[in-house]
Amino acid sequence: MTTNPARMAEKVGSAVAWETRSAAETHALGKAVGESCTGHEVMALVGPLGAGKTCLVRGIAEGLGVPTDLVASPTFVLIHEYAGRLPLYHADLYRLEEQDAVNGLGLEEYTETQGVTVIEWADKAPSVLPRDHLWITLDHLGGDRRRVALHPRDARSAGLVARATARLAEQSRTGRP
Repeated sequence: MTTNPARMAEKVGSAVAWETRSAAETHALGKAVGESCTGHEVMALVGPLGAGKTCLVRGIAEGLGVPTDLVASPTFVLIHEYAGRLPLYHADLYRLEEQDAVNGLGLEEYTETQGVTVIEWADKAPSVLPRDHLWITLDHLGGDRRRVALHPRDARSAGLVARATARLAEQSRTGRP
């Protein structure tokens, strides 16, 4: 079974979307995104429970050189920090209901670092996102299939999408991860 979702890329405006057919393909997509990071990236993940957000983050972590067995959803801790090629800051806002609670987290401090900040349930705190961020939507398509769409919001995030798309296309062409 292939773990490269590049064969299914679809460009819609400035966004690029893939249909992944397994958790392994969602992870591989995340890994390509992580490998394409150069620093100062902020990613906002949005999707229903079980859509694959944490699976995608594990792939991003692997692409950044973070051991994936360390990566878990920070639902109860809210923010995890991981050391890798670039620092990874992983936040999960699922349990937060009040905007005041979001404001008290200090997410802005993370989004201004040289590392990579990934925020699950980012739609709960759009005010903490910098202008240039990568909005990522994950949707169930039935079974293990997911639609993962990368929506760049400005030049830095557009560059990240271009690098990740090129990396996936090259991997698909050569058959090498």
